[in-house]
Amino acid sequence: MSKSGDAIDRLLGVMQKLRGPDGCPWDQEQTHESLKSGLIEEAYEVIDAIESGDRSELKEELGDLLLQVIFHSQLGKEEGHFEFPDVVNGISDKLIRRHPHVFGEKKVSGTSEVLKNWDAIKKSEKMGKDGIPGSIVSGIPKHLPALQKAHQIQKRAARAGFDWEHIDDVFDKLHEEIEEVKEAISRNHEEDIRDELGDLLFSAVNVSRYLGHNPEELLNHNIKKFVRRFQSVEKSAHETGKDFSEFTLEELDVFWEEAKQAEG
Repeated sequence: MSKSGDAIDRLLGVMQKLRGPDGCPWDQEQTHESLKSGLIEEAYEVIDAIESGDRSELKEELGDLLLQVIFHSQLGKEEGHFEFPDVVNGISDKLIRRHPHVFGEKKVSGTSEVLKNWDAIKKSEKMGKDGIPGSIVSGIPKHLPALQKAHQIQKRAARAGFDWEHIDDVFDKLHEEIEEVKEAISRNHEEDIRDELGDLLFSAVNVSRYLGHNPEELLNHNIKKFVRRFQSVEKSAHETGKDFSEFTLEELDVFWEEAKQAEG
């Protein structure tokens, strides 16, 4: 057996023992439902490791994420629904099916056509009982963060040809939504304000998507930047010996500008 096969068999054996009669009480109590939060947490820790650039940390976090797959597969086996080989063969079959330009005779001109073909194949796989293919924008995880979900929906619609022709059109829509928020505020209609703010956020995501950026990543980057600069403002305020609440906004803004300048 290959090195990879030996390693996987070892992990499967460890998992089976943990769930066995003489195993770990905690592991024995787990269910698909109880493991949900852990799965999400491990996925985000993989992302953190990627962004840190620490490949040793990435290796460890990928192992933790793989454990989640192995754990759910063990539960599936115990329930008589599926086993780990079924999971592996399922994704292998899907990759072959959705890459006819690699495993078949189909020719593609580039990434754009590959993605269009992927969506078309995926759509045909979701064919309804009435013979009507599933929607292009369906099947996106409902628990995906809202920014990421909006981004994915817009990307799929764009690949199907439902997209603006020029960036100016995207900005026109953004400005239109800003005016509609202002109008809703002037009418003091809370439901409309909420609705228009949602439209504004969706349009802002569209600007990011149109320019080839992931809004979730951009916002996370800016959150980190804001926290870093705000903490610098707090430090500067503390060094004066005065309480933070004693400063005016104008005075705090001076510290903010100093923090920006310090970053270069």
